[in-house]
Amino acid sequence: MAVKKRTPISRIGRLIRSLLSPQVLIHPFRMLHYYGYSHALQRGRIKMGRDVRLAPNNSFRNGERIALADQVQIGEYCALWAGKDSAWIKVGARTTFGPGCFVTAADYGLDADKRITDQEMTEKDIIIGEDCWIGTKSVITAGVTLGTGCVVGAGSVVTRDVPAGAIVAGIPAKLIRQRD
Repeated sequence: MAVKKRTPISRIGRLIRSLLSPQVLIHPFRMLHYYGYSHALQRGRIKMGRDVRLAPNNSFRNGERIALADQVQIGEYCALWAGKDSAWIKVGARTTFGPGCFVTAADYGLDADKRITDQEMTEKDIIIGEDCWIGTKSVITAGVTLGTGCVVGAGSVVTRDVPAGAIVAGIPAKLIRQRD
């Protein structure tokens, strides 16, 4: 089957149709909408060191209270949510987050008599030391401090402070062993 050659007139017609396409006309509005997403707007508010690598689909809240030191790497679909009023998330140099991690500096109470969202929110700083590795889909809750060189196993929920050089895993995360 022979391929039909395009004539100059058919090319001009295609150009005109493509320029008048509704998709092309709507594109500038899509770009404006994109910058309202939490990964774009908040990214500019974050205090970042040198050579920080962020996936394009991360989620940030209250970026003015997030500090990332040099060479931090944050994988795809991670969420770092600093407190609404005062709580910070501070991440040390050369720390790596696997995909899907969730770090929140605010928690609700756990009273059985009330709905969770009707309870008062408490905010506490999260401090993550240097050279830490946070495994895929891990959760780090408000008030946690991870010491230098910690490893958090994939899918773990960290609810308590972790000493330097510790390897923790599980729900809730428990000490597996110390690194050498």
